[in-house]
Amino acid sequence: MILAETTRIHASRSDVYRFFEAMEENYERWHPDHLGFRWVSGDGLQAGAEAYFEERIAGETQAKTVRFTEVVPGRYIEFKPTSLLVGLLLPSISFTIDSTEDGCEFVQRITVRTGPIGARLNRREFDAVREHMREEGENLKAIVEANSPTLT
Repeated sequence: MILAETTRIHASRSDVYRFFEAMEENYERWHPDHLGFRWVSGDGLQAGAEAYFEERIAGETQAKTVRFTEVVPGRYIEFKPTSLLVGLLLPSISFTIDSTEDGCEFVQRITVRTGPIGARLNRREFDAVREHMREEGENLKAIVEANSPTLT
């Protein structure tokens, strides 16, 4: 199952990507339920780097350490949990940034390994994740558009 959320942003791909390059400064302002972010290893947003973050979803605090597996500047960011157990259930999270005629489209995807019974049993949690993703998209749009020198 893939949870996906798409947000149209009136800014360039590079403006959106810069937001993620400065994640230590931007993480908590991106969403009110983001509690903290820090780089664990590596030199920022690049394949092989690891980051730790905490967020609250559906009232539950979740903490994850992730490894960036693919980074294409201005276009694509993919990461996966470093925990083998978490990685079995949540193999990847990605952000795609595609150009549009008036800016770009930001697509978040979370791949979840679950069957139909698991999806039904965890429906409330998945709905909360979808809502969190939608809010992240809206907040990212507002932050980047307010600070975009390219298309404002």
